[in-house]
This record gives sequence, C-alpha cells and structure tokens, in this order.
Amino acid sequence: MSSLQLTNTITSNFDEKRWVIQIRRTIDEELEEEAEIPVSIFSVPKTLMASDPDSYIPQQVALGPYHYCRPELYEMEKYKLAAAIRMQKQFQSLKFQHLVNQMIELELSIRASYHKYLDFNGETLAWMMAVDASFMLEFLQIYALKEGKTPTRISSRMSHLVDISGRKSAHNAILRDMVMLENQIPLFLLRKTLEFQFSSLELSDDMLHSMLMGLCKELSSFKMMEEFPKVQVSESSHLLDFLYHLIVPKLELDHQSSEISEVHENREDSKKGEEDSFGNSSYVKQILEVIWNLLSKLNKGPVSLLKRVIFSKPVKVILKLPWTIVSNLPGISVLKQPIEMFFSQTKEEVKPENESSNLNANISKPPLVEEITIPSITELFEAGVHLLPTNGGISTISFDAKKVTLYLPTVSLDVNTETVFRNLVAYEACNACGPLVFTRYTELMNGIIDNEEDAKLLRKKGIILNHLKTDAEVANLWNGMSKSVKLTKVPFLDKVIEDVNKYYNGGWKVRVGKFMKSYVFASWRFLTLLAAVLFLLMTALQAFCSVFTCSRIFRITNTNTTTSS
Repeated sequence: MSSLQLTNTITSNFDEKRWVIQIRRTIDEELEEEAEIPVSIFSVPKTLMASDPDSYIPQQVALGPYHYCRPELYEMEKYKLAAAIRMQKQFQSLKFQHLVNQMIELELSIRASYHKYLDFNGETLAWMMAVDASFMLEFLQIYALKEGKTPTRISSRMSHLVDISGRKSAHNAILRDMVMLENQIPLFLLRKTLEFQFSSLELSDDMLHSMLMGLCKELSSFKMMEEFPKVQVSESSHLLDFLYHLIVPKLELDHQSSEISEVHENREDSKKGEEDSFGNSSYVKQILEVIWNLLSKLNKGPVSLLKRVIFSKPVKVILKLPWTIVSNLPGISVLKQPIEMFFSQTKEEVKPENESSNLNANISKPPLVEEITIPSITELFEAGVHLLPTNGGISTISFDAKKVTLYLPTVSLDVNTETVFRNLVAYEACNACGPLVFTRYTELMNGIIDNEEDAKLLRKKGIILNHLKTDAEVANLWNGMSKSVKLTKVPFLDKVIEDVNKYYNGGWKVRVGKFMKSYVFASWRFLTLLAAVLFLLMTALQAFCSVFTCSRIFRITNTNTTTSS
C-alpha cells in the first residue's frame, strides 16, 4: 500500500463529528475538574521501538486502546469475553452494564491517562476497558493465591493460558504483553471493578495489592531482595508503574549535591591544566625512578655499565632541567606525548577552591560518553577486583576501594527479562522527572558485560542467575537496551563507575598495557626510533669492546658486586 493510499484510509476512518463532540465535551467538563490526571501510558519512543519491536508490541493479547484493532490479536477476544461473563456472575444481583456505566463516568480520566488521542466514542471505550479489566483480574488471581489469598477458581477454559508454575509458553507470552508500556490500563479501573465484588474499597485494594505484588515478584529479576518497598495501589498509575517503583530506588533529589564527591571538569580546562603541569621536571624524575627500579635488580654484564652512564653527572644535569626544555631535545621530542600520557594517569588532579561553587550546575548536565566507560568484568577481575553478590536491589551497588570489591545485586534472567527491562527503560525515559536510575543500571551492566566470558564469570560468582540457554544470550540481552535514551547523572552509580575506573587505571599493569598499545604497537615511528637507539647502543658497545677488554671490566664489576654483597 502506498503512502497516499494509507493516508486516505486513515482519513476515511476518522470520524470528524465524533472528534468535535469529544473535544467540546472534554473542554467543557475538564474546566470543572479539580485535579488533573497526569499522562502515564505513553507511546514507546521510535528509537527504542526500532531496536526491538517484539519487546514493545503485544504478541498475544491487547489491553487498552493502543493495539485493540490489530487482527492478529482477535483470537484472545473470546477469552476476554468469557472472563467478563464470569465476572458478571460475581456481581451478585448487578449486571455487567453497571460496571460499564461506571467506566463511562470515568471517561475523561481514562482519556487523560493516555498520551495518544483515543479515536473511540465514550461507550466503546468504556466497554473495552470493562472487558479488559475483567480479563486482567482473572489472570492475576493466580498471583493472589501465591500471596496467601483465596481468589475465585480459574476457569478451565483458560487452563492452557494460565499456569501457576509459569512454565507454559502462552502464560509467559501474556506476562510479557501485560508489562508492555503501550499495553497498560489504569489501575483505578481495576479498583473500580473489584468494588463490585467486595464490600469496601479497603478490601478491594488489599486484594489488588496482593495480586500485583505476586505478579511483580514473578517479573522482577531481583528475586533475592530481602524486603520489597511498600508501594500503594492508589499511588500507582498502572501495572508497569507499580513494578517500576517496586524495584527502582527512589532518590532524594535535594541531597544529590552531597552525594557527589567530584565533578568532572570540561575538556578545555582539563587540557589547559595538563599543559601547565608539564612545565616542571616531575616527569623526568618519575622516568628516573622507573628506570632505577628496573635496573636496581640487574647488576651483571653491560647493565652495570649502562647504570653508570644513566646516573652520570651529565645525565643528572639534564634531568634537573624543566620538562619543557628536555622535551625539545633531539630524540626526546618524539617521546614527549607517550611519556606525558604514561605519567599523567598517576598524577592526582588538584581542584581549585572555587570549583565547589559550580557543583550544582554540573549535576544537571548530562554525563559525557567517557564518564560511563568502564572496563569489562573480566578485565576488572584480572586487575584484582573481587566480585560479591548482594541480596538487594539496585541501591546495593557499591565499590569498596579498601577491600577492592565490587558489590552487585543478584539478578535472575529468564525469557521475560528482556521485555520487562526494555519497557521499564522506555517508561522511565517517558515519565521520570529525575535521574534515570534503572537506565543507568542497564548502562553499567552493558559496560561490564562485553561477551559471553563476562557473563560466564558473573554467573560463576552468583551475581547472574541464568535461566536462559547460553551465556551469549545474557551478553546480548544487555546490549542496546537503552539506545538513544538521554544520559543523566545518578550519584551513587556514577560514584561506583568513577571509583572502579580510578582503581583500574591506577594499576601499573593497566598503564603499561595502554602505553604499549597506544604508542608502541600502534606507532611505527616509535618502533623505528627504538630500533635506531638499540642499534646505536649495540654499535657503541661493540666499538668500546674493540678498544678495551670488556671481559676484564665485567669481571672486575662482578667481583666488586660480590664483595659489596
């Protein structure tokens, strides 16, 4: 179908009179509303939708208006109608029409909950919500049973869809559909439906809370949490919102400034400071110390002679010169950049006193890409970092520099995890007014897991409980989950990333590796210079030995070394 035909089809299905009636009624009646209903059910951002559509588009059942008209989901309509019929039997003397009438009175609140314009008349929307709420409540009954409640018996017609053990594929498919952002219905509709079954609002809220808690514990990957936070049904917008507040810690935005110990300087100031620090001879002294530490253990043969040359008076005079002069000497100028890079990693940054005044301004700025870069978990483990799991949620992530231990919460991964995580990220990106805590957590896990070897190591350490087929699936699960989502600063997670990077980059093994990779193996000029220096040293040694008797000198050197020892 061409774009013109598609446009014509959409235009032909658009009821202008109904649209005008709805707009007029909304404006007239909304002016009388005392409280505004915030939008809570959004469309998934296109950038996220394009990365993995199956994680955001329901495959089994449509709940709410966004995907109601998709033909491939019509098969579930008969089960939804059967659930509505069984729900009517529980209303005692009332008819299902009474529930629909209540939904019609809530039409404005229903429409206000959705980000999209709903092209349905009020009665159609009310029937849709009443039927979907009946189906959803019947499905949730098995989770109330797990929480110790005694709900109505599940119908045999849904026995192939509903599974208390959660092992049936259809059951998991419905679970994934129910947690999708575009497949939500407001919780106040479920509360209204349960009011027809219970004598009070408190009893209906208690039953709904037990249902949601049972379901969210099933969907949550942090199953080892010792205590889940208390989330009120009346304060939650929908199922996904309830799940989000159950597993994502709530940060106090007013105290963010006290939780951040360092603020990253902008690139220009940092670059200027580094250039100024190169005006002294500290780098030359560090070079001397490194060379001395390497040669102090070697006292045989030509090495002893080389030590005499390096620590001779002419060399000491050169070392006392400022670095700006030494770096311009022939041969040293080629090594200037590698030497500065190598030793600048160990030099602690000195902050100006007035930097603290810019702290609050830097908190609101999104972090740079470099700030979320973190070594893989295998690299950290090889660098001496210990890994320990915690029985908690995201808030238990920390790094103990004294014990060199990275603490990560135990996370259980199964066939539903990716869909749950992706929709939590999408909901957080659309709704959160503060830091994107869960998104930042996925970025951290994506940073430390590069391949299946990283996933395997985390599994062996008990941090990942893998219910998928392979470790490679675990690695693929974290990649691209928060693609194109804006970056925000989350104080306690950023502190962990910063501390881990500081420890990792402070090790000699890492610095030498980076130095060799950047300036030795990737630089033909450096290799050429190194070969020329070695050639000159060997030539000088050969010329020296042709004039003097080297064996006699070496024998005297060895004798002196033995006597001194």
